[in-house]
Parts: sequence; C-alpha cells; structure tokens
Amino acid sequence: MEGLNHTAVTHFVFLGLTSNRELELTLFVIFCAMYLNILVGNLLILVTVAHDRSLHTPMYFFLGNLSFIDICHSSVTAPKMLLDSLFLQKTISFGGCMAQVFFLHLSACAEIFLLTIMAYDRYVAICYPLHYKSLMNLKVCSWLVGSLWVGATIHSLVQTVLTIHLPYCGPNIIDSFFCDVLPVIKLACTDTYFTGVLIVSNSGTISLVCFLALVASYIVILVSLRGQSAEGCRKALSTCVSHLMVVLLFLGPCIFLYTRPSSSFSMDKMVAIFYTAVTPMLNPVIYTLRNEEMKSSMKKLRGRTKVFSFKK
Repeated sequence: MEGLNHTAVTHFVFLGLTSNRELELTLFVIFCAMYLNILVGNLLILVTVAHDRSLHTPMYFFLGNLSFIDICHSSVTAPKMLLDSLFLQKTISFGGCMAQVFFLHLSACAEIFLLTIMAYDRYVAICYPLHYKSLMNLKVCSWLVGSLWVGATIHSLVQTVLTIHLPYCGPNIIDSFFCDVLPVIKLACTDTYFTGVLIVSNSGTISLVCFLALVASYIVILVSLRGQSAEGCRKALSTCVSHLMVVLLFLGPCIFLYTRPSSSFSMDKMVAIFYTAVTPMLNPVIYTLRNEEMKSSMKKLRGRTKVFSFKK
C-alpha cells in the first residue's frame, strides 16, 4: 500500500452527464422518477415473496434476492447523482469515491453471480424435475446465496485495492457521474497499463464466464424441452425468457464496459446509466408482467391490505 503515502488528491470532481444546466435539471426529474420506481417496484416484489407462502420456493427466493441487490446496486450511484444534479460543483471525497467503487462492484458482481445461479435453478427444474426438491432445497439455496456474496466481496476487494494502491496527485476531474475503476485510474500519476489489464481481466473474465455458463445452460434447457408437452414447454419458456431478458439487459453493458482496454467512448455514460438505473427499474416489470403467480400474489396482498385498512 505504498501508493497511499503519496496520495495528494483529497477529493474528485465529477463532470456529470451534461454541462447544459436546463438539460441537467430535466434529467434530475427523470432519474428521480426512475429511482423511486426502482425502490417501489423491487420492494413490492420483496414484500410479496415474503408474505405469500406459496412463493417460498427457490425461484422466488432468488427473485427476492435479485430485487434486494437491484435496490443496493442503484442506491450506490443514484442518490449521489441526484444530489449532484442540484449543484454546479459535483465533488466526492477520496474515501467516498473508493467506497463507491467497492459497493458498486460488490452489488454488480453479486447480481451477475445470482443471475447465473438462477439459470442453474431453471436448468435443474426443467432437466431434473424429479430430483429438483432434493437438489434445490432451502439449505442449498442459502449456501449458494452466501457463496455469491463471498465471491462478490473478494472480487470487489481486488478491484478496490488495485485502484486505491495507485498514487493520485492531480488532476482530479472524473468524466462521469460516479466513481468506477476505469475512469479513476486514468487520474493516477503513474503508468496504469498493467493495473488496467488486471482490472479489465478480473471484471471481464467474470462477465464472460458467467455469460457463457448462462448460454450453455439455456442450450441444454432448449434441447431438453423437445420431449415435453406443449403446456410444459410454454410454461418453462415463459420463465426462461424473463430471466434471459434480464441477463441480456445487465450483462450486455457490463461486457461492453469491462472486456476492452480503458479508453474514451462517448457511449460509456449511456451504458453506465443503463446498467445502474434502467435495468434495476425494468427487472420488476419483466418478472411481474410475465409471471401469473406473481401477479396473483400481488392482487391477494393488495386485497388483504385494503381489508386491514378498512378494519382500522
């Protein structure tokens, strides 16, 4: 940690999404509405899954965890971005920036691992239905979720240590609206080529390996569906399509950002917005509009809420 002794930068300055003040205030309203939708939509899924005992299955257990991660993921960047939109000067302390790097990669990596586990869950359910309850019981599901958080923590620590180890002595302007390893290490006053390769290799390998594992599992699922009934195929495909849409919406931007060397792309900010704000907002919509069980449980929850409020 020798680099820490030479750190002269005490804070960083964000350039934000745009230099146009009117456009920035318009974006503030849009992103504020998006963040509220993320919180409400994902909290509704969490409450519904916890409240309805018929949803106490591995698939909905993982879906509840996905909603929790989406809330955490968006909350790492959205509140700070919204606050900065109200001010001309957008600053963050050095420690705050490193904390943002850590929690951003923690939640993003946890979501990638969880999406891979959810694909495995669907693989077992469709390809080994008779053994599903023994292979995916509560103990196994809890172990898998615990393991993904351990793996995500290790990944995030590696990314943060590689970033914080570098000496920063100016400039301190980040051409983004949040701290991430690639924009931050550009500001280090030393050669960061090797560090950049390690960072890209770490994140890129995780994204690509998980994506290939997901593709392989769905190929096997599609092959196994050939021998099932039309109704069974329809139900299985409905669940898989919802999950595949979420995978593409989240992993696509991650692969774009972290499987190439660090360089300046005009689309980077838009891609970052997509996987930090748009995808967490769309996940509840994708999983509820295409899922009859979830819609039915939400209707029952709403009905019971009305009854309780009437009694009061």
